[in-house]
Amino acid sequence: MSTGMKRPCGSRRGTGRGTLEGVDSKQKRATVITVSDRSFAGEREDVSGPLAADLLREAGWSAEVIVVPDDRDAISSVIVEVVEAGSGLVVTTGGTGVSPRDVTPEATAPLLTRELPGVAEEIRRVGIAALPHAMLSRGVAGMRRGSLVVNLAGSTGAVRDGVPVIVQIAEHAVAQAAGGDHR
Repeated sequence: MSTGMKRPCGSRRGTGRGTLEGVDSKQKRATVITVSDRSFAGEREDVSGPLAADLLREAGWSAEVIVVPDDRDAISSVIVEVVEAGSGLVVTTGGTGVSPRDVTPEATAPLLTRELPGVAEEIRRVGIAALPHAMLSRGVAGMRRGSLVVNLAGSTGAVRDGVPVIVQIAEHAVAQAAGGDHR
């Protein structure tokens, strides 16, 4: 990676195969970015990132996982890099709460060319139904250069609740951003 981010062993996973109608092969690529100081340092296993990638693969997206520290510049750099490398869907996990190191929304929002507040609102709504603390998530969602970028909280529960919301609209959002017609 040109960002100089080191990857702990297992921080990048292989890709799956699938087909999505109306979305070309470059756009069917997804990248999951786990934002965690401890996982980046190898002190804790990343479980939410691989879970998100597996759920995305089940929905027909190829997916890889990259782990970065809770650092605004690191998060922003990786989002920009994976979008420019052809990921049509970027899902971050972690860093959306209220602790001083939670900066994922601040790193993501300035990169978005079009915000999609309804996506973030629906993810929170679904999460709150399972766990009231989900209302503390400050995740954002939107488009960057034809790619859908969505922040999820870092728990496996947030990933299980949020990825189904994302896959409902991801293909359509990416196709629309590429100039596709409404179906």
